[in-house]
Amino acid sequence: DPDRKTEVVLLACGSFNPITNMHLRLFELAKDYFHETGKYKVIKGIISPVGDAYKKKGLISANHRVTMAKLATKNSDWVEVDDWESCQSEWLETLKVLRYHHQKLLSADVTNSLQDAVPITKLGRKRKQEPNRHEPIKKKNQSPVVKNVPQVKLLCGSDMLESFGVPNLWKLEDITEIVEKHGLVCISRAGNNVQKFIYESDILWRHKNNIHLVEEWITNDISSTKIRRALRRGQSIRYLVPDVVRAYIEKNRLYSAESEDRNAGVVLAPLQKHASDPKGSQALN
Repeated sequence: DPDRKTEVVLLACGSFNPITNMHLRLFELAKDYFHETGKYKVIKGIISPVGDAYKKKGLISANHRVTMAKLATKNSDWVEVDDWESCQSEWLETLKVLRYHHQKLLSADVTNSLQDAVPITKLGRKRKQEPNRHEPIKKKNQSPVVKNVPQVKLLCGSDMLESFGVPNLWKLEDITEIVEKHGLVCISRAGNNVQKFIYESDILWRHKNNIHLVEEWITNDISSTKIRRALRRGQSIRYLVPDVVRAYIEKNRLYSAESEDRNAGVVLAPLQKHASDPKGSQALN
């Protein structure tokens, strides 16, 4: 059926330190974009907070960041939080997280098609009467192989796309596999020059059909960094983060000058890992 829409799962990786209304808006913007193309159906959004081993300055414990993300998405009927990445003892490349979720969908798909097949075997008596009965069914059951498993696309802001250009932050082959096999959805402020960035990179240009640029016309300049700064200064963050998140931060007194100094002077996990890699990792040229 040519009209069948490609199912998409949106995966957002990041610190979510803390999660803000902007993070949640990215999902809505991406979903609207995909539905407006008429070719895609977004079936799920996944928020995957980075683990503590990422060693980013000011990163508070994953436990709190996951809890806040769960509180923030409690009312969403399609965005959920997955703590698999944050539970790993070592920092994981984003590509590995994408692969994990892709694999999970693949195995779920196999399970579903097996479940669909269960009732057929229960029709034991009827089948004796109709020896041909299982023939067409077998053909039908081959379809899940062909059926397009939902595509897991990485949802990001323009800052993440542009971080592809930071030396040693990303492995070139990882960037290639992300844009080649999965795809990127990049939300950028109207007028932000993401197109130019893609044009200047051979790899991104080659796979530009797999990079979906979504322009954000209702701009939202909230960032976790600014939220933490306001909290350190005792200023209100109401209407910038979901109320449940604000309450949780207040109750647990989460952000302070001390928490902001956490991991100060520590090299970010990917930089550590890739710099020690004998091959080294070139950034995009």
